[in-house]
Amino acid sequence: MAKIRITQIKSIIDRSERQKRTIKALGLRKINHTVEVDVTPSIMGMVRKVNHLIAIEQV
Repeated sequence: MAKIRITQIKSIIDRSERQKRTIKALGLRKINHTVEVDVTPSIMGMVRKVNHLIAIEQV
């Protein structure tokens, strides 16, 4: 299964509660924290919702 590397590049301060929960659901904790996740439809949906706060690259 394909994997992507997600890095949080912006703060979640002053963001909606929904965006904060989405960032936490992706496994991100703070700025410059990086996680590798499998590409699934649910993960890609979360990525699209917070794409202005994260950086994505293929692994």
